[in-house]
Order: sequence, then structure tokens, then C-alpha cells
Amino acid sequence: MDSWPLGCRLLSAFLVLIVSASAAASEVNQFCEAKIGYEESGCGISASSSKILVKGGTVVNAHHQEVADVFIEDGTIVAVRPNIEVGDDVTVLDATGKYVMPGGIDPHTHLAFGFMGTETMDDFFSGQAAALAGGTTMHIDFVIPVDGSLIVGFEAYEKKAKRSVMDYGFHMAVTKWDDTVAKEMEIMVNEKGINSFKFFMAYKGSLMINDELLLEGFKKCKSLGAVAMVHAENGDAVLEGQKRMIELGITGPEGHALSRPAVLEGEATARAIRLAAFVNTPLYVVHVMSIDAMEEIAKARKSGQRVIGEPVVSGLVLDDSGLWDPDFVTAAKFVMSPPIRAAGHNKALQAALSAGFLQLVGTDHCVFNSTQKSMGIDDFRKIPNGVNGIEERMHLVWDTMVESGKISVSDYVRITSTECARIFNIYPRKGAILVGSDADIIILNPNSSFEISASTQHSRTDTNIYEGRQGKGKVEVTIAGGRIVWINDELKITAGSGKYVRLPPYGYLFEGMDKVDAMYISSLKAPVKRSRSAV
Repeated sequence: MDSWPLGCRLLSAFLVLIVSASAAASEVNQFCEAKIGYEESGCGISASSSKILVKGGTVVNAHHQEVADVFIEDGTIVAVRPNIEVGDDVTVLDATGKYVMPGGIDPHTHLAFGFMGTETMDDFFSGQAAALAGGTTMHIDFVIPVDGSLIVGFEAYEKKAKRSVMDYGFHMAVTKWDDTVAKEMEIMVNEKGINSFKFFMAYKGSLMINDELLLEGFKKCKSLGAVAMVHAENGDAVLEGQKRMIELGITGPEGHALSRPAVLEGEATARAIRLAAFVNTPLYVVHVMSIDAMEEIAKARKSGQRVIGEPVVSGLVLDDSGLWDPDFVTAAKFVMSPPIRAAGHNKALQAALSAGFLQLVGTDHCVFNSTQKSMGIDDFRKIPNGVNGIEERMHLVWDTMVESGKISVSDYVRITSTECARIFNIYPRKGAILVGSDADIIILNPNSSFEISASTQHSRTDTNIYEGRQGKGKVEVTIAGGRIVWINDELKITAGSGKYVRLPPYGYLFEGMDKVDAMYISSLKAPVKRSRSAV
């Protein structure tokens, strides 16, 4: 191309610009037609003031609620008290009879994620748009290393997040172990704002690491003040289970659940907990889907071990019956790992969340469309794993847990926002409605109803695992970074407006760990001093 005449090169560059602009405009038009505002396009609601007063609502934090006004200026909460007087330059939102709560924080998402030979339908634009429509104002996504390199993986995700529309943070996966990875973990914590590392005990041959590497990873996390996270399934046994199903001629989506039963999740959870206890480092178990795993976490917490259990909304509200649907597309949309369990597991997880044995709710939002899922039409092992939830979580947790009387409104704030902010060391900047906190706020009407459908969702995928589900408690307004981004069932979002939130190390889970180590050393009564008398 360097040998082309200058005029040809200019014409080529001009055509590329036209194609790029057309692609961007196409996406904008798609969102406009779906009644999703997009600032550059001029559709949707008008831009909001930098000053907002949320008036007369019940302001709910994790440990307190009161009827008060909330005054926001330049993206920050500057006052929380009754009867705030403001001028004409302030946008006033009447929240009388409604709950004013911190925006949701989803601790577990996969946007723009390349997996099983394809990439998720939702990127950082569409996935975050869906989140805002559902009352989630921040999420923490998982960076996947590139050829084992954490730095290259991080740089790739920085580019992926360029068009973000709300605040986000990163976890980092670790998929191999050597001195370079150990040094890159230090860089991630000290320079890149990452304070958690995920280790896969499943997906043998791709992401899985063995126990030796898991121990090395746990030790490094402890030394850095970073939270160790695990996907807990016995990958060796899962591989054997998959072979067994294929030998039995079970190739459909039901084979996915049958090949990785709850006992394998329970075994891996128990193993990770014991190894974390051996190292004496906090442990975070992602997507707890079964009674087996939950009971291991509850037992460890009762003993005083610092273990966090994260159920995801699909495991809380669904059972595995959908995987046996005679229509492949319908059944395949439920395929995720660990799998959605048989009826009874969901109720037990709800009870554990209510009792405090599980601490917060994520989604594992990782969506593939029907065409992508059909890659495994003849072999369930080739179905891309993942389900939706980033838009539905706040509504479903309210309807399932609060509306049913299982938890209080303050508990709802804790499990959907505050506890995540505390674990990842960004509280009270996030997860609270306090003076000085970021103005990430939702207004929820407990008397309003919702209905979930793929035809009205903001995700780019063409199915929804909660299709047709109805309930009470609707997010009517979402404020993110001091901007009204969701109101009157319309989004007002700007690509690139989201900010990367650095997550500092040594959160509350590490408090007092040095004393535990000291007690362990003093309890050894060793080495024993022995005389070297002649034999």
C-alpha cells in the first residue's frame, strides 16, 4: 500500500472513516429505535442538570433508613437530610412513597469476552446500557490473560472498555503460573488498580490450574493484600463426567448438567477453602450454585474462616428444568457453569443468603445468542457457557427476597451494593448514600410491577432465561455519576462516559490476618531444641 499514489491513500482512508462512522451510526440508530437515548444522536430525554434533588423518598443504606432528601452536585452527594431547599437551576425528582438506594454493583460479569471459540454478544456499551436500565451503576468484569500474560490481557480490556457508559472495575484471572505471572500480579495491584485474582478449578485444558499452582496463587494474593477468588468445580471429574454422558448417547443440553453434578462443586469448594485456610488468606467463591458448595462455605464461616460466598441470580430463582426442554434453543440458553441446579437448591441458597451464610449477589452475565449456542447442537460440550442477568438482577432479587419477606430493604442494599463495595475496598465511595459518596442512586417503586422479555431487554442477545417472569418492585430512575441515565423507561447514555474505578488492596477481609499468623507461629511449639549427645 505504501507504493500507492498519495491520492489513492487519502481516498482509502476517507472510505475507512465513512465505514466506521456508518457502523457507529447504525448502533446509535438501533438504540434510538429501542427507545434508548444516546446523547450524540439527539434521541431520548434531554440532558440532565449537574445539580439534582431527589426529594421525599425513603433513603436506604445497608444499616439505616430515613425519609430525607438527597442533593447531588457534580457527580457527588453533597447533602442528605429532610427539607432541602434548592434554586431553579436544580432538577427535582419526587421520590415520595419510594425507596432511594445506592445503585447496584454487580461483582461478576463477562463483557466482550472471547470464550469457547466465539465472543459474548454484550460489550461494554450494550452490557452496561442493560445494567443501567436495571438499576446497576457499577460492575466488576474479569480480565482474561492473553497467552498467560496479565499485562497484555489488561491492555486488551482497557481497549474493550473505551465505550463504557458507567463505572467499572476489573478482577484478573490467572491461568498459568511462573515468575513472570507472579511479578505481573504485583504490577496489577500496585499500578493497575486490581485487588482480586480468580483461579479456575475447572475447564481442563484451557483455564484450569492444579492445586500446586492454586497454592502459589493464594500465597501471592496474601502477600499483596488481594482477594483470591475461585471457580469451584473439580475439572478432572467434570471431564470424566462429560465422557460418561457422551458414551451414554446424551449429547443435548441436559448432558451439561448431568456431567458436572453438585457433588463436584462441593468437593472443589471444600478443597479451595481448606487450601485457603492452610495459607491463611481470605477466599471468595464465585457463582455458588448448590447446597453442597453453600454448606462448605457456611461451615467454614462458622469456624471463623474468612470466606465469601457469591450466589448469582440465576441460581437463586431458577431450577434446571429448562435444560430438559425439547426445543434445543430454549434448553441451550440455560447452559452455564456451574450449572443451574435441580429444584430445592435455589430455595436453600435463598435461605443461606437471608441467614448471612452467603454475602452478596452477582450475575455471571455472559451472553451468547441462539446461533452461537447452536455450535453445540450435536455436543453439549461445544455450547458456549453463559446466561444473562445484568439487567434483571436488581428486580429479581427484590421480588424474590424482599417482596417475599425473606430479607429487609436494608439487607437488599447490602447484598446488591454495599457488601461488594466493602469487599473490594471502595466503600463508602460506592455502595452508600452518604455525603461525599459518588452519586450512583436508584429510585425503586415497591408498588410498581415489571415483566421480563427478550423483546424489551437492552442486551444484544436474542433470548432471556427469565422470559415472561413478572414481579413487584421496579427501578424507575437510575442516576449514575450524577447523571440521570434511566427515567420514564428510556436510557440517556453517552459512549465513553464510564470511568475505571481502581480497587485498592488490603480491604476489610485482611484486618487482623497478621495476628492470626502470629498465633499460628506461637502455637507450633517448634522447633524443639535437642542436645547432640554422642550415641
